[in-house]
Amino acid sequence: MQMDWQGQKLAEQLMQILLLIFGVIAIVAGYSMGSFRMMMLVYAGGVVLTTLITIPNWPFFNRHPLKWLDPSEAEKHPRPLATTTSKKKNSKK
Repeated sequence: MQMDWQGQKLAEQLMQILLLIFGVIAIVAGYSMGSFRMMMLVYAGGVVLTTLITIPNWPFFNRHPLKWLDPSEAEKHPRPLATTTSKKKNSKK
């Protein structure tokens, strides 16, 4: 089963929030310890954890599946006609 649209939105929001939180934690940890290496390790761990949370297709990302029509039901409903828009050319006077 694929991730639904709302699940994709949730995954994107979680990713942004978690990366921001881990970035702040990494800066604080690196500054307080005076270690650039520690800052990078904390942030790298946050990126790995964020990846494990947001990339797999967890069940909570599939709470709103799309409901498709059965092919027999779809045949009963006609397709909408494509509308063409005509653009008027500007005439110079």
